[in-house]
Amino acid sequence: MSTRTGSVRLGAAGRYALLIVAAGISLAPLVWMMASAFKPGGDIIARPFSFDAGRLTLHNFRAMLETIPIGTGFRNTAIVVVLKGTLTMIFCPMAGFAFAKYAFPGKRLLFGTVLTTLMLPTLVLLIPLLLEMSQLGWVSTFQALILPGAIDAFGVFWMRQVIMAIPDELLDAARVDGAGELRIFASIVLPVIRPGLAALGVLSFINIYNDFVWPVVAVNDEQHQTLQVMLSALAQNIRSGQLGADWTSVWGQLLAASTVAAIPVLAVFIVLQRHLIKGVMAGSLKG
Repeated sequence: MSTRTGSVRLGAAGRYALLIVAAGISLAPLVWMMASAFKPGGDIIARPFSFDAGRLTLHNFRAMLETIPIGTGFRNTAIVVVLKGTLTMIFCPMAGFAFAKYAFPGKRLLFGTVLTTLMLPTLVLLIPLLLEMSQLGWVSTFQALILPGAIDAFGVFWMRQVIMAIPDELLDAARVDGAGELRIFASIVLPVIRPGLAALGVLSFINIYNDFVWPVVAVNDEQHQTLQVMLSALAQNIRSGQLGADWTSVWGQLLAASTVAAIPVLAVFIVLQRHLIKGVMAGSLKG
């Protein structure tokens, strides 16, 4: 018995050690980025893995604020995240509810079509979407940043998987009591699927916040540029807009800007990580 207990403990210790190593490998680039953002540019290049608390400086952050309008980037990104995320959180659960709990002609074909769009590379859709935005006069507008992809196939699929776990008897009992379909959705379905909704919210936030390909294509002016587009153009702006700028300054400002941009994602993940895990588990219960 003691031998078996020792083997179990040894196996658990091995798993924890493996998880610690994996976590360290995953967090190392993030920790290095944040620490290097406070180092002089020369130290980043000459001594990338050294850390001297006495040489820490805020110069990279001040220079970055003078180079790009990062406040505008945050504002534009916040507008897109809030409005696009709201559309996702409203319509994806409704579509998932319809696919999970209703029978209608062509249901399997329609759902299969939705899933098929998940296999299409983003680059395939760029030109048709851009032509559509051009015909509507929406190029370089918030409409172009918000509406395309607001109700995405993954969100519909995710919500369908979560809602399928709700017993049909629960919904039938509400119908017997005289509840309408919208009342059932709002009063029964939404409270039950809160973990799945929270997970969808976190994943949608990260996806929208980090989106780069579509914003860089759909927006041509600085007034509507999102944060990720500004970060991508930072090095070029520094070299073309600052006399005597060198790569040490470029790296310092890039790391400072990346550190500032990473804070919202880290905050959302830390606050909602339990809901994300519960939502992932809820979405995998029934296929």
